[in-house]
Amino acid sequence: MNGEKHPSSSGRILALDYGKVHTGAALSDPTGSIVRPLAAINEAAGPVGLKKIAALVETEGALTVVVGLPVSLNGERGAQANETAEFIAALRRALPVPVEAWDERFTSKLAAAKGRYSQSNPHSLAACCLLEDYLGSAEFRRRKHRR
Repeated sequence: MNGEKHPSSSGRILALDYGKVHTGAALSDPTGSIVRPLAAINEAAGPVGLKKIAALVETEGALTVVVGLPVSLNGERGAQANETAEFIAALRRALPVPVEAWDERFTSKLAAAKGRYSQSNPHSLAACCLLEDYLGSAEFRRRKHRR
């Protein structure tokens, strides 16, 4: 297990927009059609944060966790991307479901634009944008139709 198995073709997906202090969270419905923001998780990379994420995976029935990987416009990885990669590695050790990295280049800007119309926290709005991007990808659709 520990992030090694392939994501299921159906089931809830938990998306995380990692930040050292606040990590946004969003969850899909089982069909991958609807996304809703969840409360942000404080200090997600610490022991308490990892336990909160594991509890979310269990209580919400998430079959996959997608984490936004902040790469530059030219695809290079900086300090924040390296820190996020360490967080992803910790999640893979802590969770019994697959954990995937997903390019999040434009999710913060999309979340800022949506934030003007929402009561949700900006971190979880970014996670919603990340999850919407993932669910709309050809890769996700291909997996969904493999059943």
